[in-house]
Amino acid sequence: MQSRSIGDVRVSAIGLGGMPMSIEGRPDEDRSIRTIHAALDAGITLIDTADAYHIGADEVGHNESLIARALASYGGDTSGVLVATKGGHLRPGDGSWTVNGSPDYLKRACEESLKRLGVDAIGLYQFHRPDPKTPYADSVGAIRDLLDAGKIRMAGISNANPQQIREARDILGGRLVSVQNQFSPEFRSSEPELELCTELGIAFLPWSPLGGIRSAGSLGGAFAQVAAKYGVSPQRVCLAWHLAKSPVSIPIPGASRPETITDSAAADTVRLTAEDLAALG
Repeated sequence: MQSRSIGDVRVSAIGLGGMPMSIEGRPDEDRSIRTIHAALDAGITLIDTADAYHIGADEVGHNESLIARALASYGGDTSGVLVATKGGHLRPGDGSWTVNGSPDYLKRACEESLKRLGVDAIGLYQFHRPDPKTPYADSVGAIRDLLDAGKIRMAGISNANPQQIREARDILGGRLVSVQNQFSPEFRSSEPELELCTELGIAFLPWSPLGGIRSAGSLGGAFAQVAAKYGVSPQRVCLAWHLAKSPVSIPIPGASRPETITDSAAADTVRLTAEDLAALG
């Protein structure tokens, strides 16, 4: 599999988004573990998670714990796997999502993520979503403090606009390594953020790169036509499109079945032509 850079770490060009394995409609644990193992078998070395990927208020960090168990039970070498998690987004247990970007909360959340993942330092820790009640500089300042303290090895942000990307980069002293925003054929409003990350050499991690759970299975139009041309799935073409958009793009499709992540992992073998890319837009 091709590799791309997050900071000074090389990871697979396609990552695994763990969210579908822990929220509403999640599969049983055995299938989730097999999905993660299938990703590793396929050469995926980036796994994205968050402490907010759960359902009930009493199971915060469900996805982090699941990933830790999957890595521990994998028969192969996992030393090159980068687990990226996030803090600052919460699920009270009633199906809603809230935010808390206060420095004290983010530092406590990081400590809890460290315990669940069973590591001394988190490979990549990302501020999950801006909190209107907390100055952005204060939230990112907490991430900087965690980086300086060695609690995290690399720092990233999520759901950020260009101004916030530049501000975070300054607060972190040039050590911002990634930005994770929603981006897909149906949701292209993060194009300015992708362009800025390309300019600055910061990894861009598109979440819901296939359009989300409801849209991923029904990619049609030009994506279906190009897929038929190469004899592959439209989802694989979509991820290849992401890779072709920028050398810093590392899509992280969510998966809950071994078959889907195995198909996604093969996206870097699809070589789209200029004609293909013009048709895909």
